[in-house]
Amino acid sequence: MLPSGNYSYEIRFHGEVVALEDCRFDGATIVGLRRAADGLSRYQVAATLNADQCIDRVTVSYSSSLFTRKASYEAVEDNLRGRISGLSGRNEVVVKLGRFREVEVAGFLIFRALIIDHVRMRGDGRWTGRVAVIDPNTIAAASVKQNCARQNGSGSSWIYEPRMGDTEQIELEEAGRILRWRDNRGLTAELTTGSISC
Repeated sequence: MLPSGNYSYEIRFHGEVVALEDCRFDGATIVGLRRAADGLSRYQVAATLNADQCIDRVTVSYSSSLFTRKASYEAVEDNLRGRISGLSGRNEVVVKLGRFREVEVAGFLIFRALIIDHVRMRGDGRWTGRVAVIDPNTIAAASVKQNCARQNGSGSSWIYEPRMGDTEQIELEEAGRILRWRDNRGLTAELTTGSISC
């Protein structure tokens, strides 16, 4: 299981800091905040996990100087059901969960670490499956096929493909936290603190 504690990242685009991400995980809940370096926008997330460390409920919000969007989702049977509120009113969303009930939330790295941790706990070096992805731009969920693979037999280096045409290089510490992350568009992230004490 992922260790409890703080997961804080500096996110850079071609070397320039563009966002700061801070999450706290206690084994049963994840609470996180990602704010743009210029202070003009921010995401907040709060998720509840079940005994298998799969997402039961999650709320996510995006706010900027122009507008605010909020969404709440719940895993019900084989679906992720949600309600989004914003300038255009309220919309309901229902997406099918994959076999392992994986959920990715607004690009927060701790949810990526959680998915890879599940793969590692099953003893797999490669995985392909459906993920309920909550898009960071719209905070609407969609079912997306993703895959990942361990590199060169190492337990610490992984390649992750969140969607066709996109790749991420991920370096983990032994306990499963993401130490370094890089995508094919020039974004990088590095763990800046990660105390495992609650």
